[in-house]
Formats: sequence, structure tokens, C-alpha cells
Amino acid sequence: MTSVSRTLDVQQFINEHRFSRYQWKILVTCFLLIAIDAYDGLAIGFVVPVLVRDWGVNKAAFGPVLSVGVLGLALGALLAGPLYHRTSPKTVIIGAMLLFGVCSLGTMTANSLVSLGVWRFFTGIGVGAAVPGAATLMYEYAPRRMSAFLVNAIAVGALIGASACGLTAAAMVPTHGWTSVFLIGGVLPIVLAVFMLAAMPQPLHFMVQKGYPGHRIAAVLRRIAPNAAIDDDTRFVLPEAQDAGKQGVAVVLSKQFRTGSVLLWAAYFFGTFAYYLLVGWLPTLVQDMGASLRNSQLITVLLTVGGIVGTFLFGWLMDRFDKYTVVATAFALGGIGIWLVGQQRGDLAWVAVCVFAGGIGLSGALMSMGSLAAAFYPASGRSTGISWMHGIGRFGGIVGPMVGAYMLRDGFSLAAVFTVVMVFVLLSSAALIINSATARRSAANGMQTESA
Repeated sequence: MTSVSRTLDVQQFINEHRFSRYQWKILVTCFLLIAIDAYDGLAIGFVVPVLVRDWGVNKAAFGPVLSVGVLGLALGALLAGPLYHRTSPKTVIIGAMLLFGVCSLGTMTANSLVSLGVWRFFTGIGVGAAVPGAATLMYEYAPRRMSAFLVNAIAVGALIGASACGLTAAAMVPTHGWTSVFLIGGVLPIVLAVFMLAAMPQPLHFMVQKGYPGHRIAAVLRRIAPNAAIDDDTRFVLPEAQDAGKQGVAVVLSKQFRTGSVLLWAAYFFGTFAYYLLVGWLPTLVQDMGASLRNSQLITVLLTVGGIVGTFLFGWLMDRFDKYTVVATAFALGGIGIWLVGQQRGDLAWVAVCVFAGGIGLSGALMSMGSLAAAFYPASGRSTGISWMHGIGRFGGIVGPMVGAYMLRDGFSLAAVFTVVMVFVLLSSAALIINSATARRSAANGMQTESA
């Protein structure tokens, strides 16, 4: 048996021990949570063609239903931020999962565009509220040598969940009807929520910052390292300084973090603007280049496949190099890849290569933003910081497809459309470069103040 001192830095403790089976359980659970979130958030898009036929409604009439779901995602993230610190991240995660599970089941009863829109709005609120908590939970149980990679690993769940939703719809809808998609999407989060209630801990830094009883913190640490003997009177501390008078929104908007927060919001907003514009219109744009419907859909999937590769790659790089530089470079590479798509002249093989490269950069960078935000904020503002970045950034996902529709309506050339997308992706890169420079300048000023 090894022993530890009476004052214990919980992050140092995690850093010094191997990644345990208990941490693997947290990783897998958070991965499943985000995968199920993505499934429920995107499910409506896969059943619209069936509802158009069954309800006899014009396809364009479903536009507001799709938009209100994204609006729910944004509002859910914004509302969840303060709740994470007023209650606890675990409470909000479980409550959010139960909400979107019940609302997914409720969607099965929809018989009009209005009722469908209401159910999707509240589903979106639940989905938007749950995701940031998963990133916080994983980050606070990850050794710093691999924290970005692990947070990015659970973020890949969003891409897997989206793909699983499409496969489920293709397999289930023809024989069991469109409601089967939402039956699965309702049962899974409720089951996972019950499991998390019984088996998952609170985020570790949150427990220390909130002054949880020492025996509860010690019990969690013993799950990570069973051979560590922790005294009953151990005082647990965090690696970063905490402002006892501030938490949640007050931390995110404080003088120390305000500029960085705005730049993170801007980077995520511009990135989601570009990503959702592409997801919504890329099949149409590729068809305009001469591709068949099937080939245009397959090429669009490469945006997601590239994202899986990029998310793991950039997570690995972020643990070894400056995080801002890595993600800013990823956005820049993604922007160039997307721009090159518009420069092709009917060569679909090269279009596919460029879309894949653009997906590595753009999708991989977006999936890495959670890791960036988790590392930027202290425990007292981490969950809110991640939530608000997601919430404000999601509005880009509402605006992007609308701008794409206006460009196509006004006769923009293919090259012009992809150039506009590239500009917004490069704006994300620029915001992170500025954020990195600002952080270095603040650190330098702090060191000068201390030496003075």
C-alpha cells in the first residue's frame, strides 16, 4: 500500500496513476451519452421524407420544424450553464437525458407540424443541456497528458451517433414506420440516465470546488487507484486558483476570462455556420457538379468520416503542442479543403478527396472545441463555459443553412459558395489565433506583476 500526504492535489493524483477501469467506464458512458444525443438531435431529418409522403405536406414546410430543433439545442446549452453550478453537473445531465428521452417518445404521438415542432424543440433543449456536462466529466477524470485526446474521443460519439441514426432509419422505417426511430431514441437515453444515476460520479474538480465531504472524494479516488491509502483528514485541493466569490456565468464573463470567452464563442459560431451550411447544401452542390444523387450523398458522408479521423488526430496533437495553434491550424486546413472543392470542374474523385480533407479539418476542429474550452476555464466556470460556447455557437448552425439558401437563390457560382464557406472557417481560425496571443500576453503581464 502506498500513502499520500494530508493535502492532496486531485489532478496530480490522477496524473500520477494509470488510466483505470473506472475511468474507462466514465469514458464509455460519456461516449454513449454524446452518441445518443446526436441520434436524437438528428432523428427528425431522417424521417422527413416519410412524413412528407404520409402527411401530404410540402417538404419546405418542415423547415421551421428543423430550425426549432436547433434553436432548442442552443437554448438548452445556455440554460444548462448556470444550472450546472446551482445544482450539479450530474443532476443536469441526468435530468436533460430524461427530458429528451421522454420528448423523443412524445414525438411518436405527433400528428401535425405544430405538435412535431413542439416535441422537437423540447428534445433539443434536453440534448443541448446534456453534452457540455459529458465533456466536463471526462476532462476532470482525465490525466493531463491525454486529456484532449480523451475529450475528443467522446466527441466522436456525435459523429457515430449521427451515422447510427441514418442506418437505423434505413433499417427500421420501411418495416416498422417512422415512429420506430423515436422509440429507440427515447428508450436509450432513459436507460443510460438510470445507469448514470447509480454508477457515475460528479466531476471531480466540481466536488472539490464545492467542498464535498472528504470521504466522498476519497471514495472516488480509491476507485481510480485502489492501492492508494488516503487518510480520513486529507484536505483536497485543485491545481488552479479558485475565486470563492465567483462561479458559473460570473467566471465566464469575468475580466480574466471575458475576452477569451467571446473569442471561443466566435470561433464556434463561425465553424458551425460553415459546417451546417455544408451539411444542408453539399449534396445539392455536388449534384450541380454532375454527380448522381447516390454519389452526392456518399461524398457528403466523407465530411463526417474525415471528422472522425481529424478529431482523434487533433486530440492527440493538442496533448503535445499548443492547443490553440493545433485547432486554429485544423480550421485553416479545413477551410482550404472546402475552398478546393469549389475549384474542381466535374472531377468527382478530386471533389471527394477535397471534401474528406475539409472534413478532417473543419469537423475535427469543431469536435476539438470542447477540449479547448474545458482547458480554458477553471472548475468554478468550466461547465458553464463549455455550455455557453455550445449555446451561442449553435446559432451559427441556424444562420448557415439560411445563408446557403439565399446564395443559391441569388445565383452564386459554386466557386463563390465554397469561397464564402472558407472565409467563415478561416474566421474561426483567426479567432483562436487572437485568443492564443491574448492568453500569452496576459500570462506575461501576470509574471511581470509578480516580479514587480
